[in-house]
Amino acid sequence: MQKTSLDALVREHLRRAGDASTGRSAETLYGGHEHVLRQTLIALKAGRSLSEHENPGEATLLVLHGRVRLRSGDDHWDGVAGDHLIIPQARHSLEALEDSGCLLTVATTR
Repeated sequence: MQKTSLDALVREHLRRAGDASTGRSAETLYGGHEHVLRQTLIALKAGRSLSEHENPGEATLLVLHGRVRLRSGDDHWDGVAGDHLIIPQARHSLEALEDSGCLLTVATTR
């Protein structure tokens, strides 16, 4: 069994994101290329984003801290701490409207 404090990780990664020229930081908490399920903590400073990219499989985003905007085409969804967003099966991007931390969960198809 392994226990992880997501609140502590968000604080740590927001500090790292603040020091990074990209304004972001991430860490895979579970899974990897050898697993179907992968969970990654993503921290973004306000105004920073993950540019448009493909969805590698079924995916969700749990907003742990701050406020984000998920865009796909002409549609967008805003999320705040506690919100659970289902990522569309299409190209999409993520923007931090405030300093934010999210848990990305992806189930890839093999």
